[in-house]
Amino acid sequence: MPFLPVRDLNVYYEIHGAGERVLFISGTGGDLRANPLRGTGVLEQRFEVAMYDQRGLGQTSKPDADYTMADYADDAAALLDALGWDRAHVVGVSFGGMVAQHLAVRHRQRVNRLVLACTSSGGAGGSSFDLLTVNDLPPDERLRITMPIMDSRNDMTTDPPTIVPGLGWMLTRAAEQAQLQAGDPYAEMGARRQLEARQHHDVWADLAALSIPTLCIGGLYDNQAPPENMKRLAGRIPGAELVMCDGGHLFLLQDPTAYPTIAKFLAA
Repeated sequence: MPFLPVRDLNVYYEIHGAGERVLFISGTGGDLRANPLRGTGVLEQRFEVAMYDQRGLGQTSKPDADYTMADYADDAAALLDALGWDRAHVVGVSFGGMVAQHLAVRHRQRVNRLVLACTSSGGAGGSSFDLLTVNDLPPDERLRITMPIMDSRNDMTTDPPTIVPGLGWMLTRAAEQAQLQAGDPYAEMGARRQLEARQHHDVWADLAALSIPTLCIGGLYDNQAPPENMKRLAGRIPGAELVMCDGGHLFLLQDPTAYPTIAKFLAA
């Protein structure tokens, strides 16, 4: 398995495809072992894509200390160093989009083109739903709350629950993640550290100074990173494009035009 020493971490990473370089930064709880598209997605067919487990997650180190958004951004920049990549396009999804914003602010010379998917700026631009507030709930209660947040068309009050086609797998996701983490005594701690860092995400004041070509792309039915947040985010970054897709927080899996739109933007 490929690992690289990155700052205080041993980072698990994968590289797929060939072409212009893309750093893909995944969302909350991201674990490459659970990624259904790695190696086969639209981006991997057109670009050289590096993806990795962030600090506290998956097979990467899980230091038992406070994590900050600056840590996540600096991890990403240091991973580029370890890979020998001076610059890359950056695609950040959900929490990864928050990290990508901090990366662009702190290390803007490393980013060629920037894609911010289903995410928020924090501060005056609005925050994504605080997942830490439901983290300790029983699984059934957590699903009752989060399924309509992931896609506003999901309705957990009906019998059986009304789930948007293609999202039924989310009902068993928690059990599958628990199976992946079985035997890792630091998994729960690492995941919580990420959620705690996420609560302090706010780059609103810095975004107006960015000069990086940026695509903001989200789902029309997303209650986690609502469309209004995406509109404010795009309006804050000079020259940013905004595309809203047919889907919720998982629009990348729901709308077949989403990844091709991102690929076209990166190749421009």
